[in-house]
Amino acid sequence: MDLEVSPTLTIPASELSWRFSRSSGPGGQHVNTSDSRVELSWSVADSTTLSDAQRQTLHTRLGRRLVGGTVTVTASERRSQLRNREIALSKLADLVSAGLAPDGPSRRSTKPTRGSDRRRLAAKEQRSETKRQRQRPSAE
Repeated sequence: MDLEVSPTLTIPASELSWRFSRSSGPGGQHVNTSDSRVELSWSVADSTTLSDAQRQTLHTRLGRRLVGGTVTVTASERRSQLRNREIALSKLADLVSAGLAPDGPSRRSTKPTRGSDRRRLAAKEQRSETKRQRQRPSAE
């Protein structure tokens, strides 16, 4: 089952590595006997579907998530292994698409408006007056 990240990028199932273990959480005694927790790993470094530019982008953006060039997601939210597989696939797809998404527009700095400057100075004046009135009166 291939993972479609975007219309231009599909990760073949042969590059995905699955691991199953016992999950904690809801399920009663059933949870002690079934391997419903899912770990899905994908090697960014060894992937044949990525271009060099995409690989470099993922290495920089997912650097903290990568261990040895491999990204791993886990899912144990549901009692069913099948549902957890679907969740893990969607988590990996979201992670990779977010990592490959282009940067948003940079912030254009602006000057404060004349009105906001006036309000700021008026608030400072008010605060100054409040503190001045708290002082002990002069001896004169």
